[in-house]
Amino acid sequence: MSESAITVAQAFVRAINRQDADALAEPMTEDHRFTDPLANVVEGREKMRAAWAAYFRMVPDYTIAVEETYSDGPVVVMLAVVGGTYTPDGQLKPENRWKTTAALRAVIDDGKVSEWKVYADNEPMRRLMA
Repeated sequence: MSESAITVAQAFVRAINRQDADALAEPMTEDHRFTDPLANVVEGREKMRAAWAAYFRMVPDYTIAVEETYSDGPVVVMLAVVGGTYTPDGQLKPENRWKTTAALRAVIDDGKVSEWKVYADNEPMRRLMA
């Protein structure tokens, strides 16, 4: 189970890195649960499709660079550097680029991502949004 769980989690990250909300929704379970670094929760594949699409409009070059991956059965934890460019006006300006370290936790259920939880310091992006 662990190797296939890792494979599913890695494919999920690749879809995020392509900023493709539709491709990202495909491997989600219907009752997918997303938790952001501030412990806000969004439940449901379609709600998350819309949330990712909105996020990619705000940070169109958002990427995850995974450095380490650990798994235990259906749970996959990835340590990564995440970042992108905050763009309130559609312009990718160098001064709006940010990055931070993150831990990402995925729970895989029957080949789909049922949970995605992000642990990160979002202060770099929050400063840009202020």
